[in-house]
Amino acid sequence: MPQIRVLAGLEPDSVFPLSGEKIVIGRDPECDVPLSLDSQASRHHAAIFADGRGWRIEDLGSLNGTLVNRIRVPDATLTHGDQITIGDAEFIFEDEAAAASETNFVPAPPQRSAPEPQLESAELEALVQQMRGKTESIMAEIGKAIIGQKAIVTDVLTAIIARGHVLLIGMPGLAKTTLVRTISEVLDLQFKRIQFTPDLMPSDITGTDILEIHEDTGRKEYRFIKGPIFTQMLLADEINRTPPKTQAALLEAMQEYRVTAGGHTLALEPPFFVLATQNPLEQEGTYPLPEAQLDRFMFSVFVDYPSEEEEEIIAKVTTAPQTFELRKVLAARDIIELQKAVRGLPVSEHVLKYAVRLVRATRPGDKRAPDWIKKYIHCGAGPRAAQNLIVGAKARAVIAGRLLVTCDDIRSVAGPVLRHRTFTNFTADSEGMDTDKIVAKLLATVPEPGERDY
Repeated sequence: MPQIRVLAGLEPDSVFPLSGEKIVIGRDPECDVPLSLDSQASRHHAAIFADGRGWRIEDLGSLNGTLVNRIRVPDATLTHGDQITIGDAEFIFEDEAAAASETNFVPAPPQRSAPEPQLESAELEALVQQMRGKTESIMAEIGKAIIGQKAIVTDVLTAIIARGHVLLIGMPGLAKTTLVRTISEVLDLQFKRIQFTPDLMPSDITGTDILEIHEDTGRKEYRFIKGPIFTQMLLADEINRTPPKTQAALLEAMQEYRVTAGGHTLALEPPFFVLATQNPLEQEGTYPLPEAQLDRFMFSVFVDYPSEEEEEIIAKVTTAPQTFELRKVLAARDIIELQKAVRGLPVSEHVLKYAVRLVRATRPGDKRAPDWIKKYIHCGAGPRAAQNLIVGAKARAVIAGRLLVTCDDIRSVAGPVLRHRTFTNFTADSEGMDTDKIVAKLLATVPEPGERDY
């Protein structure tokens, strides 16, 4: 008979047979597998049930999630030897009859992590070819609400399918917030906005513990309430208006895709993106983003004024009744598949060498750095810049419906990737050499690899 055997959290080696159609695990004493009231599990945390083909486990909307072989899952099919983690409790699923029916079956040991499954070449080709039409549809839908700014939309879409974050820098009134909200609607993503202010606290972003009283026993306990960071697309509006202590609340989420708060470490459900805005002009009462925070953003995108023709259309359209309806083009699962496609897209050694050469040329101490870099730059870009150049170029190819990544793709993302990772000195500032001019000069100076480089 199938069963789950306790490894930790309850009496070790105690067994719960799966004799019925369903058992529920949680802190509630009425659960089929009651956990300790001090456990981090939810009251009704997960259920194991028969689905006609075998046994499955389903998370019941718990706070901390349900893990199978150390991987968080909403639901999963169980096989003999699978390790289940619920709060502080650990179980192993045992089904000897099913195991015996498989030739030379060897239970897989629990793993801390598993690589994402790669798409087959045929699936990858089909997905990429379909993306060109979807990109045009996305642009058309966003164009209903946003006049112009097609380059900005392309950069944001590139970062999203590359699983990166974006810092939007622009003057007030350039529709930065409207752009992010519109993209979330067209991509059918859950959207939340945080207005960053000087008095914002880290717990206002990540969440906080509240005191909860059990209705039946009167027992008091703290329960973690998730903050607005638990979403799919987070708009950090005017991110530089809050102190570095609060800005740092985003660091773990942006890099590790998880949140540690109130004694809990909770994974963020994919896809997760941070799109932050910043006003480049009004600096009174602001806090510059630390380099570690800046480096978490894949792209830094400058939102410029619209052209005269576009501004005339904006003035006309936005001052009249608006009746357009946005159509959803991509869902969260589609974006996750596109992210896999981006990672699975091959890159030639020629393109790889060119990306690394560009990044190393930004460092004054590197032998490849031109003399003018040593004159104007006091700190160049790190290895993460090369990573973002490659994955950004891959994403550029995917949204264009191409399987071939070229050096032109590297050049198209060089500005957003390098402008916030290259730091000018006083000489550059006094001569009006900003990072955009530096990057443009690098692209004109640094050659692609030649025959002697191989």
